[in-house]
Amino acid sequence: MTLQDFTGFLGWCSAINAGLLILSTLLLLIFAGRIKKLHAALFKLETSELPITYFRYLALYKVLIIVFNIVPYAALKIMA
Repeated sequence: MTLQDFTGFLGWCSAINAGLLILSTLLLLIFAGRIKKLHAALFKLETSELPITYFRYLALYKVLIIVFNIVPYAALKIMA
């Protein structure tokens, strides 16, 4: 695998992960009531705890995308 191939791979990983982050954010905003009921029943949580849990999930996912996809992609683009 060449440096260009790996750079392209990380670029596509970044795009796919960013798309998934946007999709999950939109789904949480649009279907908040239904999703809260489902998650409260599945995980035996209070519905008042769920917005904090969703925020933590989205924040952690965003940080992981930045650290493992976007920063290495930018570093490889600078090197090339």
